[in-house]
Amino acid sequence: MHAFSHSTTSTPTAVPVPPSLSLPVIEAAFPRQLHPYWPRLQEKTRTWLLEKRLMPADKVEEYADGLCYTDLMAGYYIGAPDEVLQAIADYSAWFFVWDDRHDRDIVHYRPAAWRRLRFRLHAALDAPKEHLHHGDPLVAGFADSMVRLYSFMPRTWNMRFARHFHAVIEAYDREFRNRTEGIIPTVEEYLALRRLTFAHWIWTDLLEPSAELELPDGVRKHPAYRRAALLSQEFAAWYNDLCSLPKEIAGDEVHNLGISLIKHEGLTLEEAVTEIRRRVETCISGFLDAERLALEFADSLADGTVRGKEIAAAVRACVCNMRNWFSSVYWFHHESGRYMVDSWDDRSTPPYVNNEAAGEK
Repeated sequence: MHAFSHSTTSTPTAVPVPPSLSLPVIEAAFPRQLHPYWPRLQEKTRTWLLEKRLMPADKVEEYADGLCYTDLMAGYYIGAPDEVLQAIADYSAWFFVWDDRHDRDIVHYRPAAWRRLRFRLHAALDAPKEHLHHGDPLVAGFADSMVRLYSFMPRTWNMRFARHFHAVIEAYDREFRNRTEGIIPTVEEYLALRRLTFAHWIWTDLLEPSAELELPDGVRKHPAYRRAALLSQEFAAWYNDLCSLPKEIAGDEVHNLGISLIKHEGLTLEEAVTEIRRRVETCISGFLDAERLALEFADSLADGTVRGKEIAAAVRACVCNMRNWFSSVYWFHHESGRYMVDSWDDRSTPPYVNNEAAGEK
């Protein structure tokens, strides 16, 4: 099955989707969009990666555009002000680089380096301005992202975002221990951990600066809004597991829904793939129902006041972007060089990572 890519060229090209990974409902019912700022976004994020020394210049030149990190964000946060989308895209690129450092610290067994980085990120999250010139580019780049993201929203949003990301850092630490000790979590343990390592609530939080309004707690926590948000993120996490299963088996990973199903439920590889697909498809059908209820909830917030009208419009914008997440995640996995394991010289070592002793300084 093919679709037309809007990735790194202005001319659409056919992108093959393997039958085992194709989701006709996404291609038919979730039309893809890209923020009009995307071409500039790609250029500026590439420059930011270089300026912050987050990737070596040769890696940026050869791989940055093909990794499609900016495409993923430009397909999600539609309607965001350009400067907000730029900050989100740079932060997202940082997140992928952090994920790669975490992986290399595990592969090369560098627990001291990981521990230092973990504590530094916690500190930078709480006081980013004090870490803008940190010696570790990963810490300085993170601090830069946080200063920019925090500037768009009130202190209450910033505190919530920080609380959510502190939990993500600690989840990465649990993943570090599991992988270095060879512990494969049970399915339920894995699903709970995955919601944190995939940063479900971080990407959901970022819908609000994109809509230019912090949502009241009662709105964010309303079952209609929260269920739509959760299903959009669960789809992304589980579809990622489906697509990255070969990469993670090659890298002796222990964190993948398929790997937990094989280890703890006794499924074969083929059965595990079928079960992940079933869960992914359930997320899609569940979201279509949740989306309708969330939009009805948005309509109910328009109570005739200016404030009610603003909140209702922001909720609609957030829910529409939850929908955009499905198509953006789907095509990202078929366009990004991050998942093209068969093209790598070494299936356990991504060609775009710095495989040296980063973080040991």
